[in-house]
Amino acid sequence: MNPLTRKVIYTWASLGPRFLPFADAASPEMPLSRLLRLSLFQVSVGMALVLLIGTLNRVMIVELSVPASLVAIMLSLPLVFAPFRALIGFRSDTHRSFLGWRRVPFMWSGTLIQFGGLAIMPFALLVLAGEAEAADAPRWIGLAGAGIAFLMVGAGLHTTQTVGLALATDLAPPESQAKIVGLMYVMLLVGMIGSAIIFGALLADFTPGRLIQVIQGSAVVTLILNVIALWKQEARNPGRTAFHLPEPSFRESWGSFIEGEHALRRLAALGLGTAAFSMQDVLLEPYGGQILKLSVSATTTLTASLAFGGLVGFSYASRVLSRGTDPFRMASNGALFGIPGFALVTLAAPLHAPALFALGVLLIGFGGGLFSHGTLTATMNLAPRDQVGLALGAWGAVQATAAGVAMALGGVMRDVVTSWAGPKGNGPMLGYASVYALEITLLLAAVVVMLPLLRRRGVAAQVV
Repeated sequence: MNPLTRKVIYTWASLGPRFLPFADAASPEMPLSRLLRLSLFQVSVGMALVLLIGTLNRVMIVELSVPASLVAIMLSLPLVFAPFRALIGFRSDTHRSFLGWRRVPFMWSGTLIQFGGLAIMPFALLVLAGEAEAADAPRWIGLAGAGIAFLMVGAGLHTTQTVGLALATDLAPPESQAKIVGLMYVMLLVGMIGSAIIFGALLADFTPGRLIQVIQGSAVVTLILNVIALWKQEARNPGRTAFHLPEPSFRESWGSFIEGEHALRRLAALGLGTAAFSMQDVLLEPYGGQILKLSVSATTTLTASLAFGGLVGFSYASRVLSRGTDPFRMASNGALFGIPGFALVTLAAPLHAPALFALGVLLIGFGGGLFSHGTLTATMNLAPRDQVGLALGAWGAVQATAAGVAMALGGVMRDVVTSWAGPKGNGPMLGYASVYALEITLLLAAVVVMLPLLRRRGVAAQVV
C-alpha cells in the first residue's frame, strides 16, 4: 500500500466516528457493517411509509378525487395494529421455538404480511382509478381492497420494526444500546429520503400504470432488503426450545413496566407530541398540490425534505445526548422547534411562497427528530434488561396510535372546516390552517406535560 493510499484510508477512518452520528455504536462483537446490514429493515419500513403517507394520499385525494376524510381514515388503518406493538415486543421477549430463535420468526412474519399488502394494493388502485377492465367495477371494491392492503402493510411494518429494534438491542452491549437504536432510526429516515427521491423521479410523468409499477417494485424490494437484514443476525439458542419453563404473563409484565418512574406521564407526552407532528402527514402533499399548485413530483420530494430535517435532528440530538444532556429536555426542544415550522407552512399559502413552505417542512422534520430521539433515549435508559421488547413496543404503540388518530382527525377536520367555510375561495385554505393551528396547540401541551420531568432533573425547558 503506497503512502498516499494509506493516508486516505486513515483519514477516512478517523472522520467516521467524528462526523457520522452513530459510528461509535459499533463494537468488536457488532461491527458497523453488520449494524448497517441489520438496519436495512428500517429502510424497507421507511419506503412503505413514504408510499403510504406521501405519494398515495396525494394521488388518491388530487388525482383520484377521493375525499380527504376517507383517505385519512384509510391511511390510519395501518395504525389499528399499532396498540399490539407492546404485545408483540413482549411475545418476542419470551418466545420459545424449536429453532431456538426469539426475534427472527416475528420479523419474517411481518415481512411476509407487508409484502402481501403491497401486492394487493395495485389491484385496488386500478379499481379506484377505473382503468381498463376495472372501469365498470363498483367503487366500494376498490376502497375495501385498498383498506385491506393498507391494514396488512401496517401490521407487517409494525411487527418488523418493533422486533427488529429489539433484536438490535439484544445484539448490542449495554453501553451502546441507545446509540444503536438511534442508528436504526437514522436509517429509517435515510430510507424515507431515498424512497421519496426515487418515487418522485419515477412519477415525474404520472400515470396510474406507472404508480402500480412503483408499488409492485416496492413489494419486491421489501422482501429482498429484509432477507438480507435478517441473514445470520440472531444465533440459535437451545435454551429457547425449553417449553416447560414458566413464562410471565403479559399483564404481569405490563404492570411492572407501567409502575416505572413517571411511566404514564412519559407516554402521555409522547402521545401528544407525536400527534402534533403526525397530524399533517396526510395533508402535507395535498396542501402543496391543492393550495400551492405543486406537481406530484414536487410534493413527493417534500417528503424527502421532511425526512432530511428529521435526519439532521437525530444527528444533532445524538451528539448532544452523548454528552449527558437530559433526553426530556431534548424532546421539549423538538416540540419548540415544531411551532415555528407549522407557522411557516400556514403562512406559505397567503404569501404564495413555496420556499417558505419548504423551510417550514424542514423545521417540522428537525423538531420531530429531536422529539423522537429524546423520547426514545429516555425509554431505552429506563427499560429493564428483560423488558427491552416490551419497552420498545410500548413506545412504538403509543407513537403509532397517536399518529394514526391524529392523521384521521386531521383529514376529517380539514373536510369539516372546508365544508363549513365553503369549498371555493378561502375555504380549502381555512381547512388546512385549522389543522396546523391544532398541531401548534398540541406541541405546547406536550411541553407542559414534560415540565415536571424537566424540573425533576433540575433543567429548564430552553432551546439548546
